[in-house]
Amino acid sequence: MTARHPETAPAPAGRFAPSPSGDLHLGNLRTALAAWGFARATGRRFLLRVEDLDRVKRGAAERNVEDLRSIGLDWDGPVDVQSERIPVFLDRVRALTEAGLTYECFCTRKEIHAAASAPHGIPGAYPGTCRELTDTQRERRRTERPPAVRLRAGVREFTVHDSFAGEFTGAVDDMVLVRNDGTPAYNLAVVVDDAEQGVDQVVRGDDLLPSAPRQAYLAELMGYEVPEYAHVPLVLGPSGDRLAKRDGAVTLRELQELGYTAQDVVGWLARSLGITHPVRTAADVLEHWDPPSWNREPTTFKPWPDVRGT
Repeated sequence: MTARHPETAPAPAGRFAPSPSGDLHLGNLRTALAAWGFARATGRRFLLRVEDLDRVKRGAAERNVEDLRSIGLDWDGPVDVQSERIPVFLDRVRALTEAGLTYECFCTRKEIHAAASAPHGIPGAYPGTCRELTDTQRERRRTERPPAVRLRAGVREFTVHDSFAGEFTGAVDDMVLVRNDGTPAYNLAVVVDDAEQGVDQVVRGDDLLPSAPRQAYLAELMGYEVPEYAHVPLVLGPSGDRLAKRDGAVTLRELQELGYTAQDVVGWLARSLGITHPVRTAADVLEHWDPPSWNREPTTFKPWPDVRGT
């Protein structure tokens, strides 16, 4: 199908797109710094997008913006709010439906988990249970529960190129495009937003690398250009799991309460990426910009001591 592109294509851009479910921790700030640096170092615009289609904590978006400013990041244009574009996302789904590329799905999470866990199932992937329902079956199921809308994918895998992982091939399934409550799903919204806002460079944590092939496939199917990817290794907590609130003072605000400055935090973020030169500001990071020399392994967070009054 052919995507409905804006009349004038926007200039190339990178972006950081936090979900306002809470305060940004060091791992989030590290990814934001990397995304900002990649964009600025390559002459792109840098956009900030609040992805608020899922769980939202009151005041989190505003605090996220303040924290990003505190570590020296800037962006082009106003902060974009994803929920304000819901009609756009639904319009793109209608186009896919008219092209015969979607179908209604009535499966519960329990049913999907059971089917995906069966022999020969792709872990975490939708097995296509509702793909070939008859009209009569669909009518009966609609009386039981509202349907989600899924993509009728034409491939089972897709390959992307990543600046850190190289060539990466991952599974593509019949992903949800619209949830059964009528809300556009993340995989759809992020693809449409990136393409129509000119984002041709996606920098994010490498826990999202497995989702890149399905998003790239959807972009290509809709007639969009597939962006360049750079999936940055994560920050892990002392237990080896992804960094979380249980690991202590892990947000900018918590560290400031212990007596650290935003400049101290930027220095730690830079060192964790593998920048060996002294860094205190985001501008310093750009001055010593060399992603090929960065760490390729996750960084383990070690709790910072309380230095107040010392």
